[in-house]
Amino acid sequence: MPDARAEFKEKALPLLDELYGVALRMARNPQSAEDLVAETYARAWKNLDRFQAGTNIRAWLYRIMTNAFINEFRKKRREPEKVSMDAYDRVDDFHFFHKIASEASRAPDPVKDVVARLTNEDFQKALDALPEEYRAAVLLYDLQGLSYDETAQALEVPVGTVRSRLARGRRRMQESLFRHARDAGLVEVPS
Repeated sequence: MPDARAEFKEKALPLLDELYGVALRMARNPQSAEDLVAETYARAWKNLDRFQAGTNIRAWLYRIMTNAFINEFRKKRREPEKVSMDAYDRVDDFHFFHKIASEASRAPDPVKDVVARLTNEDFQKALDALPEEYRAAVLLYDLQGLSYDETAQALEVPVGTVRSRLARGRRRMQESLFRHARDAGLVEVPS
């Protein structure tokens, strides 16, 4: 146990800011994010005997945080929106970069031109609009840089489920970003 406590202090505490950033995106408000991080560290410390020294403490903390979020915060929210898989039969209709490349202005690289004009707020809104299971996968893999295996471990799902959630989450973000680009006049869509 002394080795685990020392490793926890050495490796887990420096991850506090990183975990807070993810918690803020999950919970969507500072107070709830602080509570979520505090709950994560409290559970980790309480269950330190279950942690194997030398293993990936980062993935272990993300798993604890994800479980805490699901257990505490998701109960208060309504069930995620149901999506018909038929909506995804025509990928080209929804693929953001394909749409921009084929329908954008005459800029030398229309994709880079449009993406450069989107703000961080546009991307944050698209991320926030995702159902929680997709958002968690995108946050952990794309934004925090966890591997597929680490993300699967943190979410306690198979790697295939992580890949599926990433693909669907990214596609939904692309749809949202394309709608915004179209509505903002960044992309011309023929009538």
